Amino acid sequence: MTEKLEMEVIQNSLAELKGWYLAADKEAIEKAFKFKSFNQAFAFMTRVALKAEKMNHHPEWFNVYNRVDITLCTHDVGGLTDKDFKLAAFMDKVGDP
Repeated sequence: MTEKLEMEVIQNSLAELKGWYLAADKEAIEKAFKFKSFNQAFAFMTRVALKAEKMNHHPEWFNVYNRVDITLCTHDVGGLTDKDFKLAAFMDKVGDP
């Protein structure tokens, strides 16, 4: 089972990511991605969906046109785990314009 991360580890892990921030409840991380078009946003979501399925770790997300708002949390532990930061790093890699 994946373990919930301590706040110090969360802060250090956040510092390694681009534009992610701790949610108000401190149980998740969030980021808004903006693309040039709907097609680019949808392509990003497709790549992330394939990775998330392989990881068995699925994001909460909301898409309107060229924007994708994402929240990551490991619900079965009630907070953040390494899975969240690994998926966030992947999103940063494939989401850069």
